[in-house]
Amino acid sequence: MTNRFLTGAFAPATDEVTAFDLPVTGRIPDELNGRYLRNGPNPLGLEDPEAYHLFLGEGMVHGVRLRDGRAEWYRNRWVRSREVAGRLGEEWSGDPDTEDFDFAANTHVLAHAGRTLALVEAGPRPYELSYELDTVGPCDFGGTLPGAYTAHTKHDPRTGELHAVAYHFGWEYVQYVVVDARGAVTRTVNVPVQGGPMMHDFALTERHVILYDLPVTFSMDLAADGARLPYAWNPSHPARVGIMPRDGDGSSVRWIDIDPCFVFHTLNAYEDGDRLVVDVARYPEMLVAGRLEDVPAPALDRWTIDPAAGKLSSQRVDDRPQEFPRVDERRVSEPHRYGYTVSAAELLRTKAGEALLKHDYMTGVAEVREFAAGSAVGEAVFAPRSPDAAEDDGYVMALAFDPGRGATDLVILAAQDFTGEPVARVHLPIRVPAGFHGSWVPDQN
Repeated sequence: MTNRFLTGAFAPATDEVTAFDLPVTGRIPDELNGRYLRNGPNPLGLEDPEAYHLFLGEGMVHGVRLRDGRAEWYRNRWVRSREVAGRLGEEWSGDPDTEDFDFAANTHVLAHAGRTLALVEAGPRPYELSYELDTVGPCDFGGTLPGAYTAHTKHDPRTGELHAVAYHFGWEYVQYVVVDARGAVTRTVNVPVQGGPMMHDFALTERHVILYDLPVTFSMDLAADGARLPYAWNPSHPARVGIMPRDGDGSSVRWIDIDPCFVFHTLNAYEDGDRLVVDVARYPEMLVAGRLEDVPAPALDRWTIDPAAGKLSSQRVDDRPQEFPRVDERRVSEPHRYGYTVSAAELLRTKAGEALLKHDYMTGVAEVREFAAGSAVGEAVFAPRSPDAAEDDGYVMALAFDPGRGATDLVILAAQDFTGEPVARVHLPIRVPAGFHGSWVPDQN
């Protein structure tokens, strides 16, 4: 039996590559000055390939530097955890006396307060990277991070703060963490929970934090069997959503029971009067017996929460299989009109995604941008034309495999001509494995 997450679109890259002056079809917009970054699992030196789990591959960050209409460079670099550095024959950049859970962060990459950060959840700290993606070392925000962190942060465009909800199997709580615009943790709140839930993501509005306590929990049976990711669907764990004021504490959370489901990713959330609106990619169940294979497809739902009444209503926005929802980051915690997702019919199979969807929440119309069969198109990231451009005035960027070249392109679409020809295709020198999340990081940030 061949592990599906080591073949096809998921097959790992074997080398670190640096390439300059990349060829381009079309024209890169002059206003795109910065880096497109994408993180994902890229296992290094597997002892038991059949036991490999997609979530546990060592992180590899891919980056494309754009400036003045040119693609100046492409780089891919493993995140140098202690283990990765050792396998590569290098000296580890962290503190050799630390007892923290160390892992080559493989889920997200973003920039905050002058740092480029590779992120993962469930215990490890972030890893800081240089501009050129070399590993600087584990990051605890200048000694202010008390413990674990997460892969899914929310940047508040009003305050410049970075919000997160972290979890760890050894905690009887989850922890809300606020990092200020200068890069220091200024607030932590412990919210008691039972059963060790996997809280992969959360939602943020102007005044509230929204927590997902759902039926994927720590499994002692899986841990005893040696599973490296001992989390599984737990039908006895009640599904609920918690509403906490941003300035509240663990005792101020209002919990609302919902039908069993699982949410990996939030598109966005905002306040509509006294109600909260939350857009999510919702699964009916996840990680049954701890397995990621053959999970039911997710669809795009909108939750409307009435905190005063203690009620949540759910509306299906689009029932086509889709995942990796993203929004213009300038709209996080505020009302949004547009959102972007990846087709998910084959997302967790060897072919991965073959289309991007653009949702207009005002009209209810979803445009579909199809790619060639086998393209393994990844998460869409929105880049505004300028800092003060309108929500839809900019570009949608994603990695897509080109079967004709046998390598990956960075595809740049005009957001207002979503189904038209790409503005540009930057031709990368290798095939980039299907991965997780990334960011557009303009140079001025």
